[in-house]
Amino acid sequence: MLKKSILIGLAFGLATIVTGAFAQDPIKIVYIGKNTGNPYFDSITGGFEDACQVKGCDFLFVAPPTAEATSQIPFIEAQIQRGVNVIGIAPNSPDALNQVLDEARAKGILVLTVNGDLVGNESHRDATILPVDFTKTGPNQVELMGSMINYEGDIAILSATTEAPDQNTWIAAMKDTLANNPKYANMHLVATVYGDDQPEKSTTEMEALLANYPDLVGVIAPTTVGIAAAAQVVQSRMIADKVHVTGLGLPSEMRDFVKDGTVSAFQLWSPYNEGWLAVHFALGVLDGSIKNEVGGTFEVPNLGTITINDLNAMNTQAELTTFDINNIDDFNF
Repeated sequence: MLKKSILIGLAFGLATIVTGAFAQDPIKIVYIGKNTGNPYFDSITGGFEDACQVKGCDFLFVAPPTAEATSQIPFIEAQIQRGVNVIGIAPNSPDALNQVLDEARAKGILVLTVNGDLVGNESHRDATILPVDFTKTGPNQVELMGSMINYEGDIAILSATTEAPDQNTWIAAMKDTLANNPKYANMHLVATVYGDDQPEKSTTEMEALLANYPDLVGVIAPTTVGIAAAAQVVQSRMIADKVHVTGLGLPSEMRDFVKDGTVSAFQLWSPYNEGWLAVHFALGVLDGSIKNEVGGTFEVPNLGTITINDLNAMNTQAELTTFDINNIDDFNF
């Protein structure tokens, strides 16, 4: 009887341990977008959602209504209070979030910038998930525009907000490329304007560019909201033969503009893959199977081998994807 009681007790204790292990709360991951109403983040969120469904984590997307530099701070504070394990964020500023992100990390929260980084302030996050090497984005955009306008004429840039760290990085590279590569010596940047990633303001800024610069032959909009607004203005005025629009856009939003000839080509990547990679990386870091060290590698389903580059940055693909009439129907995001 004594042996039986001991065995029953051991079995009960083991069952309690196993039950406790299975009852452990799932990892909580939140992604904080730049602003609501921006369909670009729907695709990133889809990657997060699908990966969490596969891996068994809880996911939440939140975003402020507008993309001002400090608009994300109360959302970060709320998630710290909620006790999340991972904060992913597309930062609206390179430095306005430093203090609150430090608070999150002090609480043991893994902080990842996803689809944009704290340029110059990388020490305030743990790692960054980017679609491609962002140093290539600006030069690629200039080359694409140049190919449309025979490498000469007045061009402008229609960007997101004045504080947007990713767009500002690309614009700086565009300006450097235009100034220092003789191939683009006859292309002149006459203005850089900001639509705040809002369709209405982006439309107004595009119309102002056409009014203020009658010799304008091209507009680069390195933001999905901006390129769609610019294309809509050009389409409505039927001036696609005079003013060329390119930039970074979603195939789902740009398909009609490509098919009717308003836009001949634009670029982007798969935003979905950023969310997919972020979840796999975060869970690996938390369970110890991935070391967040420069030079480290790990495998991600559907993406292959991922390398952790300088400043703990990871890319989902090697080069930007160019979309045109030949491949636009191959993509559904």
